[in-house]
Amino acid sequence: MRYLSKVHVRWDDLDAFGHVNNASYLTYAQEARSNFTWYSRKAAGLEPLLASMVVARAEVDFIEPIYDGGFELDVAIWVAKIGNSSFELAYEFTSELGLHARARTVQVAVSMESKKSRPLTQEERDFVTGYLEA
Repeated sequence: MRYLSKVHVRWDDLDAFGHVNNASYLTYAQEARSNFTWYSRKAAGLEPLLASMVVARAEVDFIEPIYDGGFELDVAIWVAKIGNSSFELAYEFTSELGLHARARTVQVAVSMESKKSRPLTQEERDFVTGYLEA
């Protein structure tokens, strides 16, 4: 199953080349990930999950540039892999013009007390397993 989110492409995301700057895609991923794990759960009356996570790795493949701002970009998110204390998320960024980019991030669960990695809780593992695509 995939989680679908929308993020706003702002006019100031455009760079000197007239297209959305590469760094903006990681911001879009972060906003969609926050919707996935936090805001959508709060809106549904559920406790937010995965707040004590850090991004350990991020990569983006750019497919088709975006040359305009002021619209909502569709972001699909799913879980590509689950480890003991981490999981990998995959993203696709699309609009009516097609596929713009694909991304992957690795999130690591962190103990807020020790600031070191910790195993995923059963509740976290159950949540991410629901979005796992092999």
